[in-house]
Amino acid sequence: MTFRTVALMLTALLSSTAAHAEGMLKVRGTQIVDDSGRPVILRGMGLGGWMLQEGYMLKLGEIGQQHRIRARLVELVGEERTAEFYRAWLDNHTTEADIAQMAKWGFNSVRLPIHFDQLTLPVDKEPVAGQDTWHEEGFERIDRLLAWSKANRIYLILDLHATPGGQGNDLAISDRDPAKPSLWQSEENRRKTIALWTKLAERYAKEPWVGGYDLINEPNWSFATPGKGNGCDETESKAVWDLQKRITAAIRKVDTQHIVIVEGNCWGNNYKGLPPAWDANMVLSFHKYWNRNDAASIAEITALRTSYNRPIWLGESGENSNGWYRDAIALVEGEGIGWNFWPLKKIGFNQPLEIDPGPGWAAIVAWMTDKGAKPEPDAAFAAMMQLAENSRFDRNIAKPDVIDAMLRQPHDPGYRPFVARTLDRAPLIIAAVDYDLGPPDVAYYDMVDANYHVATGGERTPWNNGTTYRNDGVDIARESDGMPYVSDFVTGEFMRYSADVAKAGRWTVSARARSAKGGRIGIDERGVAVPAGTAWQVIKLADVDLPAGPGAATLRAIDCSDCEVAELVFTPR
Repeated sequence: MTFRTVALMLTALLSSTAAHAEGMLKVRGTQIVDDSGRPVILRGMGLGGWMLQEGYMLKLGEIGQQHRIRARLVELVGEERTAEFYRAWLDNHTTEADIAQMAKWGFNSVRLPIHFDQLTLPVDKEPVAGQDTWHEEGFERIDRLLAWSKANRIYLILDLHATPGGQGNDLAISDRDPAKPSLWQSEENRRKTIALWTKLAERYAKEPWVGGYDLINEPNWSFATPGKGNGCDETESKAVWDLQKRITAAIRKVDTQHIVIVEGNCWGNNYKGLPPAWDANMVLSFHKYWNRNDAASIAEITALRTSYNRPIWLGESGENSNGWYRDAIALVEGEGIGWNFWPLKKIGFNQPLEIDPGPGWAAIVAWMTDKGAKPEPDAAFAAMMQLAENSRFDRNIAKPDVIDAMLRQPHDPGYRPFVARTLDRAPLIIAAVDYDLGPPDVAYYDMVDANYHVATGGERTPWNNGTTYRNDGVDIARESDGMPYVSDFVTGEFMRYSADVAKAGRWTVSARARSAKGGRIGIDERGVAVPAGTAWQVIKLADVDLPAGPGAATLRAIDCSDCEVAELVFTPR
């Protein structure tokens, strides 16, 4: 399928239950409402990786902080070429096409993670101590994003993701250099943070499509042990609250209208010591990753909403499976809580858009992670520029399964065909990986369908072991030519395939499958044998009579420990 085909299919298939909001957002009791007083459920994505790169989004492993990534690229190709790459990255990664497609899919908000260095100099590089140098180019980039958001009726939430000095011990999040004073160790870093928010608020005070100001993303700092810990055991976090109060006060001198969004310590979730509400137009944000999707997982924050009489917002979540997304969104929307997932795009398979880095980027990754030789400079630069170009929307790979899980499935738990198909007079070949869209136990069943390592205290659990093509629990691998197939298909698992039957008739259903150990698969409970071997084999599963109209076949692993399936074939008899 082409990107355009996927985009058009999604636009037709999916719809949001939220009507368009009107005018500037504000707080009314425990709800976010628009200018007419209607409650608004924010549904959005974060633009992670655009103005602030994290190493995992580029497959760079432990090289997490952007300044470390940049330094290695300078080592490869020099300062001038590295600067050219970053300019191309910023120009390509997020454009009006991304925002327009988000609106078509049904999102009504976008969260912009800002690196402070896009807008001002670091404290230690200011030519005059205590003064601020402003980068107009960075502000103009936000202006353009706002114009695209406004044109597509999407609220833009400004998120200070990397503060001067950095706000925590999770270094990659804020591009923090632990050799320098953090936000919490430097009054000058805090002064600059306040000045930056004042500048932003002055610029956007009258902009109704700015949805709010997310003051400090994920503070994670243990004040009792500076440089260690992430603030989860803090009982007061006084410095976190005091700084956000100071930022709010500065904003209110120039902007009395926009929502301010506050985050607790411990990646936004520790609200111990929270002082009485210091602003009427204030929202509390929480973040949710890798835990259970049950009432207990949000009980503390929903109780705080009631006692504090302010709205709550799931300001960041994601990096999990489609089933987890569906359950998390259904959970919070059932409580009247809006959400923002992370990120819109990266190199990877579990977000709405995937960046294909191109063949040359792997050599750079191998060198940076001490697994390969240093690439030649010209080849490295070509690979860098290819990555920047491939980050553009029209080069991205759309993920219809992810969008469906976020925007349809929380409200409609049924299945839909992954690709529209019709059984007619000619044989129909269905790729095994193109099973139906839908939640676990409906469109498919897999023994592992999400990562719950925060809840279990165990290791991160892969759901799709091959981490490619789709983001469900179904395990998918690729042939040497890149073609995807279902792997690790084990006893008890199934996949459903829908099609329209043009005319009633009899069909032979076959599968191209293999199993090194031998196994049994089928579209009925008996199944048929898959002989042991490593070569693909065409196996007749059954002859079936199908009435005209919507139909489906469910492929099951009857007795398998290592079955693999490439395709199903329906042949008219």
